Amino acid sequence: MKNIQLLLLIFIISLGVKAQPLQDDFEGGGNIMSWFGDNCVVNLNLNNPYPTGLNTSLKVLEYIDNGGQYANLRFDAGRNLNLSTYYKFSFKIYIPSNSITGNALNQVSLKLQDGNLPAPWSTQSEIVKPIQLDQWQVVTFDFVNDSYQNLNASSLPPSQRMDFNRIIIQVNGENNFDYVTAYIDDFYYFDSVISQPPLPVYNRLVWSDEFNGSGAIDGNKWFHQTQLPNGGSWYNGEIQHYTNRTANASVNNGIMNLIARKELFVDQGITKQYTSARLNSKFAFKYGKIEVRAKLPSGIGTWPAIWMLGKNIDEPGAWWQINGHGSVGWPACGEIDIMEHWGNNQNYVQSATHTPSSFGNTINHGGQTISTASTAFHTYTLEWYPSKLVFSVDNVVHYTYEPSVFNSSTWPFNSEQYILLNIAILPSISSMFNQSSMDIDFVRVYQESTTHVSKNYDDNSQLNIYPNPVIDNLTIKIPNEKSNNLVNITIFNSKGQLVFKAEEMVNNGLINLSGLQDFKRGVYFLSVNYDSERYSFKFIK
Repeated sequence: MKNIQLLLLIFIISLGVKAQPLQDDFEGGGNIMSWFGDNCVVNLNLNNPYPTGLNTSLKVLEYIDNGGQYANLRFDAGRNLNLSTYYKFSFKIYIPSNSITGNALNQVSLKLQDGNLPAPWSTQSEIVKPIQLDQWQVVTFDFVNDSYQNLNASSLPPSQRMDFNRIIIQVNGENNFDYVTAYIDDFYYFDSVISQPPLPVYNRLVWSDEFNGSGAIDGNKWFHQTQLPNGGSWYNGEIQHYTNRTANASVNNGIMNLIARKELFVDQGITKQYTSARLNSKFAFKYGKIEVRAKLPSGIGTWPAIWMLGKNIDEPGAWWQINGHGSVGWPACGEIDIMEHWGNNQNYVQSATHTPSSFGNTINHGGQTISTASTAFHTYTLEWYPSKLVFSVDNVVHYTYEPSVFNSSTWPFNSEQYILLNIAILPSISSMFNQSSMDIDFVRVYQESTTHVSKNYDDNSQLNIYPNPVIDNLTIKIPNEKSNNLVNITIFNSKGQLVFKAEEMVNNGLINLSGLQDFKRGVYFLSVNYDSERYSFKFIK
């Protein structure tokens, strides 16, 4: 990660930087010079034995615990850390399952100590995180928001202390004699709270159904999923047949009516007493914003949903599986529930995620009360970013999913997903139920606008950057700005890590940033604080 070399240079020459990160990519670009192993073997320059998934870099740190009662990897920061402002640490880790003995929990902890004391552990504060074996993952330790353990119960919270200067990493705990080998890369500690990277702006409509006209739904956009996948039944004990009839899904006067009915219906040799519809979108996407304006059904035992599944799900009868994309089961494909509603809790709507780390009765959910959920239209929205999911109703956010441990178990949402609309019927359905409809006005998907490449460099009316994509030098054009004025510049990589921060001087309306040839290829986010405003740009290296 050569971009770290540029970052260090900027810190040396720029007066605008007030804090320096602690980081190491183990390829010569870091500024941590005091790595040390207590009762373990440490190799700081090992060829990456598992260049897959989240980490394909050339070099990593190797940590080998050969069965001592404890083993630590540590370094001294050379200064006391201000955890009231800078309180997040992160690194990548890979533990091969064949390197482990014993029955200790698969975990990694980060400990903070005062290395100037004769007994530095007496001051210790620690965060422990679970880890998955046989895969690279990013683990983040947040000493403000995560649960921590102070060795001395009378110690202040970490965010109120200024005596920490030693950082310790320990794999699979201590007070055991187990063996374990771990590979660590891209250690990073800096202000990840105050200086957040700009989020993508999803303002370009890429797909929609406005449900104009009347009659059957648009077969170019939707597929009726009707095949019973589970031995003559649907999942979760549901008791309906899904059909492809207009009696269960049709367009009328610009509204799509998805109707659950009480009726005897025979399909696939199975008789059921209720029918409904389950629609798969023939459009799949990765990252963006989806808006669905809907009025929900009512009735105890009804279970309508607006949701998403990974395009790669291997589910009998699903559109994308039929077309050859099914490769993994549920929940490895990832499920995003934009809206769920249960008729026995009439005024409450919920959003949730299902992942290998939590599924079924998932702990990852949130919701809000909508007093007119079944009598008025409301807009249900998901904003899907590379590192978090934000759920809202009528622009009121009720849940954000942003895992602190970031791997395939907690975040399978880095592949395309498709949209599902359905009403399920539960065994608790009221005997008085006859039919009810989920009425949908529109379904819209937005993504980020195509990266803008400015060609009209003589236009003095707009702030812009060029060239884009960039090879070495990036020019920022500042309209009407006097020479010798200082402008604050920050650049984040796609992982949200700060890689550039400085005050740059304007010269004839221009700021020239050089040395970007050391940035790795990828997408970067640049912020310019100018004239009491913040301007954000995305550029490609």
